[in-house]
Formats: sequence, C-alpha cells, structure tokens
Amino acid sequence: MTAIAIQAPQLRMTPRGRRALAAFVAAPILALGALGALQATTALAGQQAADVSYETVVVQPGETLWSIAEVVAPDVDPREVIADIQRINGVGGAIQPGQQLAIPAEYTR
Repeated sequence: MTAIAIQAPQLRMTPRGRRALAAFVAAPILALGALGALQATTALAGQQAADVSYETVVVQPGETLWSIAEVVAPDVDPREVIADIQRINGVGGAIQPGQQLAIPAEYTR
C-alpha cells in the first residue's frame, strides 16, 4: 500500500479581501477612539457649563439679537455675543417678544 500525501489548499488573499480584513480590524479601534474623544469632550463641556452663570433677559417688542447684544455687552463684538446667545438658547435668528433668553453673566457685568 502506498501512502498518498495530501496537501492543504493555500489561502490566497485578494486585494479586496485584504481591505475587508483591515476594515474589520480597524473598525473597533476607531470606534473606541471616537468614544473616548466623545467622553472627553462631554466632560469638558460639562465642566465649562458648570463654571458659567447666566442671567435672563425677556425680549421686548422690536428687539433683535443684535440690539440685545449691544445692550448687554457694549464693549464686545455683537457677533460673538449673538453666537453665544444662539448656542445657549438653541435659537436661530428669530426671537419673539416675551421670550426669555439666557445671557452669560460675563456679558452683563
């Protein structure tokens, strides 16, 4: 009886297979990095929000964000104040009379 040598088939990776394997390995690493960055950003934002105090302004008829910015912070560029007011209050360009807006206390001092 003669022994027959059986060879195992060789595994060949195509370029597409290499890209898929690289993506499969890199995806969890990138996800963990993004999660860590998100947690760091959230912690920093929470710390900054805790350090800022606000005062409330009630919008009067005829007032605009620009006019409010000029009154509460006459020495600061109104565009900076408007951007902060919009970001804090989640408003676009339109405000309504009677609406309450949070203004960072740093501007009202």
